[in-house]
Amino acid sequence: FSRLKQFRRVATRYDKLDAHFLAFVHLAATVLWLRDC
Repeated sequence: FSRLKQFRRVATRYDKLDAHFLAFVHLAATVLWLRDC
């Protein structure tokens, strides 16, 4: 989870709706996963 904090949008939680926040967490995790490959 600490690696997700590098995305400002996740760290500051700009999204008000839980569904939008969770969607961006999934997107950020995918980006991090693809960078590691």
